[in-house]
Amino acid sequence: MKNILVTGGAGYIGTTLVPELLSEGHKVCVYDSLLFGGEGLLTHFKNPNFSFVKGDIRDSKKLGLAMKGKDVIIHLAAIVGYPACSRFPELAKEVNLEATKRMIDMVEDNQYVLFGSTGSNYGAVKDICTEETPLNPLSLYGETKTDAEQYIMDNSNATAYRFATAFGLSPRLRLDLLVNDFACKAIRDKYIVVYESHFMRTFIHVHDIARSFVHAINNMDEMTGEVYNVGSNNMNCSKRQICNYILNETDYYLHLADIAQDADKRDYVVSYDKILATGFDTTITLERGIKELVDGISVINFDNKYSNI
Repeated sequence: MKNILVTGGAGYIGTTLVPELLSEGHKVCVYDSLLFGGEGLLTHFKNPNFSFVKGDIRDSKKLGLAMKGKDVIIHLAAIVGYPACSRFPELAKEVNLEATKRMIDMVEDNQYVLFGSTGSNYGAVKDICTEETPLNPLSLYGETKTDAEQYIMDNSNATAYRFATAFGLSPRLRLDLLVNDFACKAIRDKYIVVYESHFMRTFIHVHDIARSFVHAINNMDEMTGEVYNVGSNNMNCSKRQICNYILNETDYYLHLADIAQDADKRDYVVSYDKILATGFDTTITLERGIKELVDGISVINFDNKYSNI
């Protein structure tokens, strides 16, 4: 049993990760500011191995107290995605980089850090991405995550995961992620407008993200000091292919238009051979995950409860 701190544990990934850790018999403390609420954690308070601290990652004093006595620190707290970082640039720098540096400066020598990084660190790439591909972030999000990753790897016993784009249902649902967003628009609006439809992207179900952290804890001796791309070689596909998968589950109108651009220029194929060699592979395919999304989103009530119309 490990004593684990999860920063940002009330978020999209955290609320899927926490029950996985608890089911493995670990003690789990979530540290979160509850910017997006904490309802996804409610079922865990009955578990004696679960605890919660409401705190801002920028509050070093409170965070330092929460870190005391922990064996593993899973660092998820962040302003995620280039749209959010562009809208709140100073907050993104403070949370994603400066607060992370202060956290790492407080990490003890016997503590193991797992960092949720991102494929956005790569920027525009022509060839297949491996962990050795030079990093060239093109957005503020990518820049802050790249700099944070470097600081963590240089100054702690850590493993960094550069995740593919997440998708799938979570107790703290996000509908701004590409696959989730497309599925929601197909169900709710009955049409999807897609730009850069030929761009190749790579994906991973949120449940498999949670599994990857459990895998690292179980294999920390082998994986400490390493950076891994985390996803599946079988889930490199274009945005147009995602739309076709959704069309297999529900009817909608698809419109292809050049109306916007991806600031991170994510148009590449990623190799996941390195993490596959450690014994980890994903379990949920795009087809299965999209069916889950279509079925799940269909039960969400999108009506405005403050309107009589």
